[in-house]
Amino acid sequence: MGVMSSMLWWPERFCEELAAQGRYVIRYDQRDTGLSTHYAPGEPGYSFGDLSEDAIAVLDGYRIEAAHLVGMSMGGFVAQEAALRHPRRVLTLTLISTSPIGIVGLPSSTKAYKEHSAAAEHIDWSNLEAIADFMRRDSAMLAGTRHPHDAEAVSNLIARDMDRATSFVSATNHFMLLSGDKAATLNASKIVAPLLAIHGTSDPLFPIEHGEAFTQVAPNAQLHRIAGGGHEIHDRDIDEMVRAIADRTRLSPSG
Repeated sequence: MGVMSSMLWWPERFCEELAAQGRYVIRYDQRDTGLSTHYAPGEPGYSFGDLSEDAIAVLDGYRIEAAHLVGMSMGGFVAQEAALRHPRRVLTLTLISTSPIGIVGLPSSTKAYKEHSAAAEHIDWSNLEAIADFMRRDSAMLAGTRHPHDAEAVSNLIARDMDRATSFVSATNHFMLLSGDKAATLNASKIVAPLLAIHGTSDPLFPIEHGEAFTQVAPNAQLHRIAGGGHEIHDRDIDEMVRAIADRTRLSPSG
């Protein structure tokens, strides 16, 4: 999943519908989220490379030789790195609302989202209610134009995530990873697994050109546009997303 997001941000219905398509679905907490390993705020003891190795370690724990890997937003960076480091372990790669690593010259976030992000510098990141308020506003800013934003559902999800987490404040360590050079030696053009990019045409964080770029640089990539979709997995888009993933993963004889 994405920045500061535990496995709860993979909607249960999304996972259940994939399972109904005959897929064995695993979601897990990345470091500094949920019930996973936590580090002191401001002191992440890991890199994107470590997060990608964690994904492979999950497969090892379940004794799964290879899998269809799905990553959302920051999780898309992790998934790409895992596919580049361990190509034999990744049957297909689905990347939702993310950007190809190692590719420059793509459009930046919208002006409105940049202004919203800049305001984060003034937040007390040790205060859980301040963090929750920012996350609620962030989710609204990331919403698309296709469907109404469900503020109540997002607020409830944030509350559940905070109640469940061992140390929710530690999730802010993810921002330190994003500020580093996550793709110094890796490039999406070297991904060999069949790739599906799912991208909203109204994504304010990574404009649609980021999704389109996968088809331009990766040798075996397809793009599924969510018309009016934002930087989110909206409940009303789940059926469409699941169909796209199910179709793409059928390409593999192990699907």
